[in-house]
Amino acid sequence: MLELNDIRKTFNLGTINEKRALNGVSIKLEDGDFVTIIGGNGAGKSTMLNAIAGVWPVDSGSITINGVNVTGLPEYKRARYLGRVFQDPMTGTAATMEIQENLALAKRRGNKRMLSWGITKKEKEEYHELLKSLDLGLEDRMTSKVGLLSGGQRQALTLLMATLKKPEVLLLDEHTAALDPKTAAKVLELSDKIISEEKLTAMMVTHNMNDAIIHGNRLIMMNDGKIIYDVRGEEKKKLTVPDLLNKFEEVSGGKLDNDRMLLS
Repeated sequence: MLELNDIRKTFNLGTINEKRALNGVSIKLEDGDFVTIIGGNGAGKSTMLNAIAGVWPVDSGSITINGVNVTGLPEYKRARYLGRVFQDPMTGTAATMEIQENLALAKRRGNKRMLSWGITKKEKEEYHELLKSLDLGLEDRMTSKVGLLSGGQRQALTLLMATLKKPEVLLLDEHTAALDPKTAAKVLELSDKIISEEKLTAMMVTHNMNDAIIHGNRLIMMNDGKIIYDVRGEEKKKLTVPDLLNKFEEVSGGKLDNDRMLLS
């Protein structure tokens, strides 16, 4: 479903601020894989997701989504293949528009624009049922402005919007990092539910090592722009946080000094 082949990206090349962000990243995701991604700051986690999304061109290598080489495609053309939820709950929705209007925009993603009724009765009924499945009471607030929602409600809505038209790959970029623990757990529960029910292929960046172990069927660890550990199935289920710390020291040759990951 997704294949990265020897992806390389360097920022500020030839300057004092030169940073090699991705250094030969190769990975292949099968249909239905749910991969969690961990690593310290600057490891290349979010940079890899940005490369997949086409936020900027890579220096070399190729990116293939469901058999289509998208390496040269700009971000807006890749949107038809991808769903994405960001760390900031304010990103991914239009704050001044109604909940139902945001869902309508998501449903029309990739379609040709033409003059027609804004939201049909049938669509409103569909959105009502979708929102009801979130169990957050949003189905009774469909005409409310999204900017009035809490961070957790907004992130849940963004998750729904990102998967309304089934994407080839769902990218979750620390999508619970800005939420309190209780709300984060609820959004992760919704993520698991949607990914499982829709049989999505997904990648989730997280700083929480326990979440990385619990969620998904596969885990990768990154360091210095490389994938240094890749585990799946029963081996992944048996992992503990100390196991991950030991593995990091073993494959990287140094201790993990990321306070955010250790505190998580």
